Amino acid sequence: STLTSGTDFLDNNSANKVIGVLTTASSTLRSEASTLGSNLSVVQIRQDFNKNLINVLQTGSSNLTLADTNEEAANSQALSTRQSIAVSALSLANQSQASVLQLLR
Repeated sequence: STLTSGTDFLDNNSANKVIGVLTTASSTLRSEASTLGSNLSVVQIRQDFNKNLINVLQTGSSNLTLADTNEEAANSQALSTRQSIAVSALSLANQSQASVLQLLR
């Protein structure tokens, strides 16, 4: 069959022309592959960060909503008792200062 100019390899020039086009296409593909790989890396890093952030937020919300009511009641009672003792201690301190003032008069 007859060869068609521009599509068949008639001579070295047409073969070199096709090789040049293939080399350019290959370089373009490598460049695009590199860009896609870089973008994939960024997306994976962001995805890992978001997964870790979700885990931290879920743990925090679980700690807030699933608190042990008995433990929290005991902590509240302990704080109330400390406050009561502190008020009593201040009252006694004020009374002793008043007594010392009365002795000095």
